[in-house]
Amino acid sequence: MSDIKIAPSIVSADLARLGEQVKESEAAGAEYLHIDIMDGRFVPVITIGSPIVAAVRRTTGLVLDIHLMIVEPEKHVGTFMDAGGDIINVHVEAATHLHRIVQEVHARDKKVGVCLNPGTPVSEIEQILPEIDQVMVMAVNPGASGQKFIESALPKVKRLRKLIDSQGLAAEIEVDGGVNVETAGGCVLAGADVLVSASAVFNDRASIADNVQAMRDAIASARG
Repeated sequence: MSDIKIAPSIVSADLARLGEQVKESEAAGAEYLHIDIMDGRFVPVITIGSPIVAAVRRTTGLVLDIHLMIVEPEKHVGTFMDAGGDIINVHVEAATHLHRIVQEVHARDKKVGVCLNPGTPVSEIEQILPEIDQVMVMAVNPGASGQKFIESALPKVKRLRKLIDSQGLAAEIEVDGGVNVETAGGCVLAGADVLVSASAVFNDRASIADNVQAMRDAIASARG
């Protein structure tokens, strides 16, 4: 099995069949399930809250990768851990006291990730990098599924890979936004560990299993 983790994002799932599609994702071999929480303030869109996370938790044993696209995340990380989130990702642009959030999440024996918007440089998180479990590189501007992949994300992934490896750190690199069979290979070759994919997994063109397999095939092809 590939060592690259695939994280279907339920932002593109059919919410009327969410439990069924979560189970299909698990059966397809996805390692993580990505859940986008948007508040209408940090991003223009409002999506779902902790009750949906709790419902998904009851449905699957997959790692729940919670992406908080919200202002004042420090007020809500506890709620999403209580709901069953395994990895709590916050945006460096929204977190005034990032280190405090990292401590709070780790105190609960959960994992913590930090997200970088397309215009945010890697230098913003170099100080906290040794203490976090994941870095999420946004390859689109957060707020909507189906956007075109921003190519400048790849040099950012490469720089992170070099920093993490040179310091012997454990943080995974996750790429979120515009990841599909055309862009997945480039992300992996740049050094990504986790690929978030929404509309490329949840769509009416093929089954979830076929779409996840197509992503695996694209990764294998890129690696030669």
